[in-house]
Amino acid sequence: MKLELRGITKRFGALVANDHIDLVVEPGEIHCLLGENGAGKSTLMNVLYGLYHAEEGEILLDDVVQHFAGPGDAMAAGIGMVHQHFMLIPVFTVAENVMLGHEETRFGGRLDLAGARAKVREISARFGFDVDPDALVDDLPVGVQQRVEIIKALSRDAKVLVFDEPTAVLTPQETDELMAIMRQLKAGGTSIVFITHKLREVREVADRITVIRHGKVVGEAQPTATNAELASLMVGRAVELTVQKSPAQPGDRALVVENLSVLDANGHRVVDSVSLDVRAGEILAIAGVQGNGQTELTEAILGLQPHVTGTITLDGRSLRGASVRDVLDSGVGFVPEDRNEDGLVGAFTIAENLMLDRSEGAPFVRGGTLQLGAVQRFAEEKSAEFDVRSQGVGTPVGRLSGGNQQKVVLARELSRELRLFVAAQPTRGIDVGSIEFVHKRIVATRDEGIPVIVVSTELDEVVALADRIAVMYRGGIVGIVPGSTSRDVLGLMMAGEAPTDHAATAAEGVAR
Repeated sequence: MKLELRGITKRFGALVANDHIDLVVEPGEIHCLLGENGAGKSTLMNVLYGLYHAEEGEILLDDVVQHFAGPGDAMAAGIGMVHQHFMLIPVFTVAENVMLGHEETRFGGRLDLAGARAKVREISARFGFDVDPDALVDDLPVGVQQRVEIIKALSRDAKVLVFDEPTAVLTPQETDELMAIMRQLKAGGTSIVFITHKLREVREVADRITVIRHGKVVGEAQPTATNAELASLMVGRAVELTVQKSPAQPGDRALVVENLSVLDANGHRVVDSVSLDVRAGEILAIAGVQGNGQTELTEAILGLQPHVTGTITLDGRSLRGASVRDVLDSGVGFVPEDRNEDGLVGAFTIAENLMLDRSEGAPFVRGGTLQLGAVQRFAEEKSAEFDVRSQGVGTPVGRLSGGNQQKVVLARELSRELRLFVAAQPTRGIDVGSIEFVHKRIVATRDEGIPVIVVSTELDEVVALADRIAVMYRGGIVGIVPGSTSRDVLGLMMAGEAPTDHAATAAEGVAR
């Protein structure tokens, strides 16, 4: 089926999320929609899927104009969507999830579960999915859950399939399997729209590439284009994609974590007996699929988790049980994974955000009085140093782009005397140009002799920055390996497989 979007325009108040976008996806084509987070990709696909209504433009399928009042109309027309965050009911079986919303009955109104099971088996056999129709979704690995989403779409005769950032929660091996599935679907005549910001995946699977920036189509490219060419289209300028760093010169152990466990509000152990250390002048990256305890581990170090056992020491001083204020005052800088929720106050100005954790004592407060001149000078100096682009330090930080917001967080945290720097998902939701800047600052911090922890679900980022890599799976550390460890080995570790003895021994040698 041929898909065509003509002049699609979608506004949210004064914000133009999609600005007269044209897109053509030919039958049996994998068409990649490439752009940074916030570029308008998902909004466009939500218009296509009937979740949003565009103010202007047309949707055509096989040259026939369509009018979708909601997702039901889109599905009936042959459009399926695999969302980044799966739309599955964990306590339902695969078959129950597949039939949900499209229930068929027989024998006096009974649900036809047998028919749903048969449909799951037929589609699984056709594409080699190996999915048990009677398995509970909650018991399935993430990669298999994604296959269930694909089965749902195919069971409704989808001829155009949209994948919205489909690899965000997958290991490298699961990503490779997904790419193979997409090629199979293409070979069967399914048209695919693949939304992503990951250049390596684009070049691997796409037939054609459309690049969106700030809600507009800024160019088309072939998969033979280089990463540098694609990145330049995404951000509008040349970008250095390779992290430049010299070999680490690690010093003494600074942060030591031993047998650390964290219980959640329900008493479940979300961090399970974790032991690790970070040395002065090295970057320890913590890798893993989102939701395996990384967030709770960093929060425990910062004093944000109430139910913690084990030990956490920084330069010999215990941090476990310390308040967040005491942890920060001990020299810990922290970039949280959600800057809007935990890192910034959107209504506050740039200047106010830059002094948030330094609002006691000189130079900003004297005798209980805020020293506005000192705040202004500091904000202007750090805005220049960290290239925060705005109309002035009096601008509310909520008006800045994601990249500039992240620079404000970095500027604040790296402007104190640090003994440890923890950066969780440091480049989430920012453009390639800002990623380049953030990576340089992280490496520069390491080179100043400060121990650094980087928590990231982006494997390319982990490999680029890390001197050593700790991989988490279901709350525990699967292993700690050198930063040079291959993506294949790391992918297996992210799925719970322990590293080989050789890799573990090499990591131990680096640590010494």
